[in-house]
Amino acid sequence: MSRESPLLKILVILEMIRFEHTLFALPFAYVGAFLAAGGWPGLRPAGWILVAMVGARSAAMAFNRLVDLPFDRDNPRTAGRALPRGKLSRGFTVGFVVVSCGLFFVACAELNRLALLLSPVALLIVLGYSFTKRFTWLSHFFLGLALAVAPAGGWVAVRGTLDAPILLISLVVVLWTAGFDIVYACQDLDFDRRTGLHSAPARWGIAVALRWAAAAHAAAAVVLAAAFWVFDLHWVSWLGWFLICGALAYEHLIVSPHDLRRLNTAFFTVNSVISTVLLITVGLDLYV
Repeated sequence: MSRESPLLKILVILEMIRFEHTLFALPFAYVGAFLAAGGWPGLRPAGWILVAMVGARSAAMAFNRLVDLPFDRDNPRTAGRALPRGKLSRGFTVGFVVVSCGLFFVACAELNRLALLLSPVALLIVLGYSFTKRFTWLSHFFLGLALAVAPAGGWVAVRGTLDAPILLISLVVVLWTAGFDIVYACQDLDFDRRTGLHSAPARWGIAVALRWAAAAHAAAAVVLAAAFWVFDLHWVSWLGWFLICGALAYEHLIVSPHDLRRLNTAFFTVNSVISTVLLITVGLDLYV
């Protein structure tokens, strides 16, 4: 591994874990916390939720890079990542995973007893996803399950209990994540088939896979509406629901089996907007 300044090393680490993609999951953790508290959960829980999310997601992404290294080296789309290029060593990345897991455990311990007791289960889920693409095209839904830990975790962090209503929001995250991950996987269809990795596009082809993604997103919209009804949310949240449905529709309008040029817009920009809109509208709703 080449020698670099501390600042450059930090930038390489942030690139490896795609820190900016925390926008995908972090808002859902706070949605869970806001719903549990009926509003702002307080500075201390909010702070430790942030620490827990950064720890868990950093561990998951770095672990995924380690597990996928043999594939990332051969895939032209991923060959430029830090580990394949030797910008970070395996040993350093293993240490980073261990430290990130430790940070997550500390945050859970600071929140409450149930959060700490469930922390190994949460880590097993978020780390275990990385192996699922080796044996099932349903790996997209396992990724959804990994992100679905966020709203349930936010709820547990505030209440110290795991209650059925918040599982509706978790189900929304499973379906939403599976849908956008299927779309994103379309660009790796040839590589996945050649190397024996499993994905919906590799199994069914791009056209059918995009229909699976659209069905998952339609189901996510329905479940989100059911969650709003269960939590007795008001017009601000429903405004958010309409905006989210519009964003999901736009995501599928700009991607087709014959045109994947705007796939990154669909994956990165639109999905960051969706989770942020949900947090803002639900948060405002609880104060209206």
